[in-house]
Amino acid sequence: MPHPPPPSSVKPLEAEYRPKVPTDVAGAIRYQQRGAHDPSQTTVDGVIWRATRTPEGIATVAIRPGLRTVRAAAWGPGAAWTLDQLPRLCGADDDPEGFDASRHPLIAATHHRRPDLRIGATDLVFDALASSVFEQKVTGLQAFGAWRWILTHHGEPAPGPTPRPMYAPPADWRMIPSWSWHRAGLEPPQSRTIVDAARRRTSIERAAVAAITGDERDRVFTSLPGVGVWTSAETRIRAFGDPDAVSFGDYHVAHQVGYALTGSRVDDDGMRELLEPWKGHRQRVIRLIGASGVVEPRRGPRLAPEDHRAR
Repeated sequence: MPHPPPPSSVKPLEAEYRPKVPTDVAGAIRYQQRGAHDPSQTTVDGVIWRATRTPEGIATVAIRPGLRTVRAAAWGPGAAWTLDQLPRLCGADDDPEGFDASRHPLIAATHHRRPDLRIGATDLVFDALASSVFEQKVTGLQAFGAWRWILTHHGEPAPGPTPRPMYAPPADWRMIPSWSWHRAGLEPPQSRTIVDAARRRTSIERAAVAAITGDERDRVFTSLPGVGVWTSAETRIRAFGDPDAVSFGDYHVAHQVGYALTGSRVDDDGMRELLEPWKGHRQRVIRLIGASGVVEPRRGPRLAPEDHRAR
């Protein structure tokens, strides 16, 4: 297990970003956090800390959203990259132009109340893909726990004066031994998918960035064994801030959309039909539903996590 470095005395690079429109910066970035104890992202005293592995190397960035100005400081070889990418992380390139919220009263009311909602992007394709694979077919508790284990045991300690030990994702996912995946609690199909994809990392990232549409990116990601439409959509949302991506195959999302828009649960086909009028902005509608406060009453006990590590 890597040990955290001593507190850094190196002066950080600093930058300011002023959104052109009112923007919920904290909300845009918060979506990237994988659970309350994510070792790669946390918020302390209003400052969002992120440990990332950028194309230029590892970096830590501390982001303080303000009323009109976002201030950031960054440490490590990838510091300049994180500051250059900051506006996209905050949702600067998410344009709701052409979005017609009036098609449903709940969406209209929430959009009127939350015009600052934006979808952020990390531009870190493989890490978005890997984190999405962690969440395939398991509870959030299991997925986040496995993510925490792998990063703290195989990630790289974050540079800078982080508020607690933080870790960027591994440099090479292929080097993680099978026993460590098992200890993390990740099922073998998921670990194999990540390791197999890591062998093609460069070509995957190049093809995904070169793709123009969501459908083209789906074809890139779903060409990988073990990656389906749900994982592809989650990757598009996290890496590219795709305002139209829909995580089909997630019954929680379908139930939430159906209940919010009709008062009844629907399946994937029903969700597809309900969201069709907002084609191009379907993820935005899902985010607005999440922000609306409308939640389907629980019908029974939560699914109990299955722990296969003793097998």
